[in-house]
Amino acid sequence: MILGSDVSNLSTTAATAVARGLSIVVPVYNEAAGLPVLHQRLGALATRLRQRFGLACEVVYVDDGSEDTTLAIARGLAADVLDVQVVSLSRNFGKEAALMAGLDHARRGAVMFMDGDGQHPPDLVEKLVDHWINGGYDVVYTAKANRDNETFLRRLAVRGFYALINWGARQKIPEDAGDFRLLSPRAVAALKQLPERNRFFKGLASWIGFRQIRVDYEPAPRTHGVTTFNVMRLLGLSIEGLTSFSVAPLRFASLLGVLLASVAFLFGLSIVWEVWTTGKQVPGYPSLVVGLMTIGGVQLIMIGIVGEYIGKILSELKARPIYFVAEHSEKRCEAEAAASPGERTAAE
Repeated sequence: MILGSDVSNLSTTAATAVARGLSIVVPVYNEAAGLPVLHQRLGALATRLRQRFGLACEVVYVDDGSEDTTLAIARGLAADVLDVQVVSLSRNFGKEAALMAGLDHARRGAVMFMDGDGQHPPDLVEKLVDHWINGGYDVVYTAKANRDNETFLRRLAVRGFYALINWGARQKIPEDAGDFRLLSPRAVAALKQLPERNRFFKGLASWIGFRQIRVDYEPAPRTHGVTTFNVMRLLGLSIEGLTSFSVAPLRFASLLGVLLASVAFLFGLSIVWEVWTTGKQVPGYPSLVVGLMTIGGVQLIMIGIVGEYIGKILSELKARPIYFVAEHSEKRCEAEAAASPGERTAAE
């Protein structure tokens, strides 16, 4: 029985890359105000990529249960210079599910993930594509150049998260890396074969390996609105990443148990020594209450950590679909539709 997967037949050469093209996956949630401008910028990007690399492009908008007019606006976007797919999910499944939906519906060979809030500059895509086609890299990921505009506590929390998730890990997740990244055809094929339903794309894209390169950039200001990722959602995503890619919380709980047991043993020795040397009995009630509260609190923390992993196992065993598509529409590029059947076949 073969437990691995061979994707060596999916070449990353320039000729293959140009023939298959690029799919730009954009998950959107309540982005009605900025979607037309973003689509215009992606159209200009597609034109430059076609001129510079001869690369055919499509964009896949994944509406993750928006409550505004995002879906209606997406339906009306023109396919003048690139193909347009609109995938509407039945409800808000979360960004990770939306990314997976876009990955499943991408028709081209390589896939580019971008946010719909305008903070991922389309102009940087040319550099990422160049690393892929001319540099031969399979995963080209971006990362924040610095976090000077963030609070000290947020920077400390981010560093702590990456230190914890990479503690003892064989394949480390790059610090400050985001979802703005490009995957070659064989990286896409590898990513699609990973079976877990609780997905953390930052970790999965690093785990598959292949040739990877980091590109630092400065995120642009949001073109409209405010982010929906509040502290609780970021905390939930962090827990999702930790329980998906690291056993560090379990190791931490074990080390904490060993530490408390050692402290309790030394405290017991000190009591025996004091009784033996002075003959005085140590009052037991305060120390007993403090000890019980400490041990009880640590046990609850450990049970909670184990419960997170058990909940993850339960979710995987249920094997529920990651998402449901309520509506799917597609518009072919006008330039491509005017091409001959032979040319369309070669492009695909």
